[in-house]
Amino acid sequence: MAMSGWSHRKGITILGLMQRIPDEATAQRWFEAIHWPTSDLACLRCGNTNVYRCKHRVMPFRCRDCKKYFSFKTGTALESSRLPLKTWVWAIYLESTNLKGVSSMKLHRDLGVTQTTAWFMLQRIREGLASHTAEIDGPVEVDKACVGGRECNKHEYKKLKTGCGIVGKTAVVGMKDRATGHMAAEVVEDTSKATLHEFVHTNAKDGATVYTDKARAYTGMDGVEHEVIKHSVGEYVRDRAHTNGVESFWAMLKRTYHSVYHHHISPKHPGRYIVQFAGKNNLRDLDTESVMQHIMAGMVGRRLNVQ
Repeated sequence: MAMSGWSHRKGITILGLMQRIPDEATAQRWFEAIHWPTSDLACLRCGNTNVYRCKHRVMPFRCRDCKKYFSFKTGTALESSRLPLKTWVWAIYLESTNLKGVSSMKLHRDLGVTQTTAWFMLQRIREGLASHTAEIDGPVEVDKACVGGRECNKHEYKKLKTGCGIVGKTAVVGMKDRATGHMAAEVVEDTSKATLHEFVHTNAKDGATVYTDKARAYTGMDGVEHEVIKHSVGEYVRDRAHTNGVESFWAMLKRTYHSVYHHHISPKHPGRYIVQFAGKNNLRDLDTESVMQHIMAGMVGRRLNVQ
């Protein structure tokens, strides 16, 4: 099974994963191979290579330099997790092979863990999907959106009593590279000119061509070639000027919001969901196992102490 997209990618079937990772020992070797693909061990605490394997059940490696024990989970989002490693492999697989992701309720039913545990796992997998896209050469499309339930559709006790429309939603801004299809997206506190200009200058190289709609907040951007589409007068494409690519990303995000999660995403965690979908978008050209390895590698240095 592979995530939807290009047909050339090599997937892993459910039966294939069962045969490849039949037990805990195999799962441990799979995780360790991501850290040390050439089998040259290095300490995950101090980086020293003078380490050896020991008989410690939880921390199977010891560094002769810092004198500390460690495992492949040390310093990663998996640290302190007592779940079987096979459970983590399957959670990463299910998230990797579903374009719109999986809900904690579905993971709870499929893996036989509690819903709280499934939610805990998904939050850590989302950390592994964080994108580290370098500055984009361009041309790029930039657009902002608001995600979350409509204020007028909420229960009375949840309403903010300040109107409908975008009230109570989370503002996000995204940039899509036309050459590679890669996305850079993040939650923002507001959609002011200063915020949007900073986002563009952080993610796009100087001189890049930037396509946006005619929102006033985009005007006056320095160091880039700026072209505008006037949606207000029914203009959506003019030669190469359009924002259809980034808008399709928002459409996928919002369809996922309704079809997978079914309810309001907690205002505490919208950034992780944006990271999740941008990261999955940027990995769509990879084989399933490569996506899984990327997620695990992305968990390094992202230890989460609380849910």
